[in-house]
Amino acid sequence: MIVTPEQLQELMMEVEKEDPIDFADLPFKEDDLRNLTARHICKMAESLENFSEEDRHITLLAVAAKLVLENMVLHVQLLRRHGIPLSEEVATLLQGISRRK
Repeated sequence: MIVTPEQLQELMMEVEKEDPIDFADLPFKEDDLRNLTARHICKMAESLENFSEEDRHITLLAVAAKLVLENMVLHVQLLRRHGIPLSEEVATLLQGISRRK
């Protein structure tokens, strides 16, 4: 299935209705950032067209997991930098991870 960057950008905005992105005071237009991201992801998906369906699925899951991890790390770093305490749920989760070391 081929998705155009414009279609992907529309889907991104639909997802954001449930989980909005805080663009804060970035010096960029939100739509420009969505467009840049959608084009990058579509180009990445095109490069996987010679992969099997299973390999494409696994690769896209790995990319999504990496992005979620990166987002979580950046979010925690920002909270710490600004002296904002973590939510109880996040703090408990991270404490559980640190105990495993």
